[in-house]
Amino acid sequence: MSTLGRGLVVAGLVLVAVGLLLTLGPSIPLFGRLPGDLRIERPGLRIYVPITSCILVSAAVSAAFWVFSKLR
Repeated sequence: MSTLGRGLVVAGLVLVAVGLLLTLGPSIPLFGRLPGDLRIERPGLRIYVPITSCILVSAAVSAAFWVFSKLR
């Protein structure tokens, strides 16, 4: 049962982090406007592919999980 509780706490913390990121996302400077983020805007069409931003977020999350695994 303790692993289930720990998993629920981690899932809750992840949801809080995602919620904060979505709330504060527009106010983070350069996030979504990095070189490599594709933005195509034409009349009646808007395509946005944040490749570099996703790689940056992925690296940060991977580093955080690595630190947490070393602290365990």
